[in-house]
Amino acid sequence: MPAPRVVVRELRAEFLTASVIPVLLAGAVVHFETGVFDWPLFLLTLFGAAFLHIGTNVANDYFDHLSGNDPVNIRYIRPFTGGSRLIQQKLLTPKTVLNIAIAFYAAAIVIGVILTIIKGPIIILFGLAGLVSGYFYTAPPIRFAHRGLGEIVVGLNFGFLIGIGTYFVQTEMVSMASIVSSLPLTLLVMAIIIINEFQDSEADARAGKRTLVVRLGLRRSVPLFAVVSLAAFFPIVIGVRMGVFPSFALLGLVPLPISVAATLRAQSYYDSPKKLAPANAGAIVSHALTGILLAGGFILGG
Repeated sequence: MPAPRVVVRELRAEFLTASVIPVLLAGAVVHFETGVFDWPLFLLTLFGAAFLHIGTNVANDYFDHLSGNDPVNIRYIRPFTGGSRLIQQKLLTPKTVLNIAIAFYAAAIVIGVILTIIKGPIIILFGLAGLVSGYFYTAPPIRFAHRGLGEIVVGLNFGFLIGIGTYFVQTEMVSMASIVSSLPLTLLVMAIIIINEFQDSEADARAGKRTLVVRLGLRRSVPLFAVVSLAAFFPIVIGVRMGVFPSFALLGLVPLPISVAATLRAQSYYDSPKKLAPANAGAIVSHALTGILLAGGFILGG
């Protein structure tokens, strides 16, 4: 039996901001628009999203080991890239890692069944989309990441899908505000994936994992990272101008300088894994702060 602390490390819970914050933001949008909020349903949604995320993290470790990706990766920068490394360090067996992933996917499915019973069969579509896109991110035969689709799939899954899914669970409908508010986090989580692929690109290429960064090359991937990172802030302004966001939502623009700094760092050090690390961190911080401040803007606006 592996030590509990090793299993906890495998979960990489520090990255759950990518799934938890979109749920918080969508909940704030619900409160702003309806004034009604169902806490039990919200918590079920939150744990369902988190369990799917953990299952995906762990499954990705397993399939990156299976493909030979992680074993040949020597340019990774912890904790941002290269997976948990626990299989490579022989602290967990591949079978144990796969079983952990299955356990968390099973827990997410149980929550999905409960929500389906309460809210109807359309919940199945949200759950299946999350499960399929997460599992097949690196799992054969689909392997979204290997086909240069992983960045888009993760963005849609951890931004748009979680956002409108959370809103639907609460209201049984989808609003313009729920759609537009999901876009900043969709783009910012894509930016996290893109910048994290820089240090992994050499190993990815050797393992046949043809991410967008592998396909474009490091230098040409910098403008992609910049465009995705900075475009994330336009929906906030558009939402306020359209009148579907409160003016307090402009608080979500506060982290913009962090994204700018991350893109400048990437421009200067795209081929230097250690010096690039602040850009990895900046992308994560910008995503988290934007989501929290935008959610706060909706709460203040209510």
